[in-house]
Amino acid sequence: MSSIKQFQVTFDCADPERVARFWCEVLGYDAPPPKGFATWDEYDQSQPPEERGSWFACTDPSGVGPRLYFQRVPEGKVVKNRLHLDVRVGTGLVGEERLAALEAECTRLVALGAVRVRLLYDGHDACIVMQDVEGNEFCLD
Repeated sequence: MSSIKQFQVTFDCADPERVARFWCEVLGYDAPPPKGFATWDEYDQSQPPEERGSWFACTDPSGVGPRLYFQRVPEGKVVKNRLHLDVRVGTGLVGEERLAALEAECTRLVALGAVRVRLLYDGHDACIVMQDVEGNEFCLD
C-alpha cells in the first residue's frame, strides 16, 4: 500500500500574481512571500528582469488544502480545461437553499473578476460553471 503524498495544484497563466490573488480571495488562502523575503516585491527585485513575476504561490492557512502554484507561460488558454476546481459552497444543501448559497458566492466572485458561464439546476441539485480572471473554468458546487 502506498502512502498519501502531498500535492500542489499548478496553474499555467499569463499573470501569475493576478490569478493567484484571485484564488486567494476565493478560497481564503494566504500568499506568504518566498523564504528569506519580507514581500513578493522584494523577492521579484532580487530576480533577473526576465524572471520577475514568473511565478506566485498561495497556501491554505490551516495547512489542510493543497498549495496553489501559478506559473507564467507564453501561450494563452485556447480550449476547455481538462481539469478544474469545484469550489464547494453548497455542501449538504438542496433545492432553493443550495441555489441561494451558490448564487451568493457567484455574486461575490463576479465582483472579484470571475465570469458566470451557466447555471446547471434540475430543481434539486445545482452548480454554477464559472471562469476565473484568465478564463480557467471552475464550478461552484
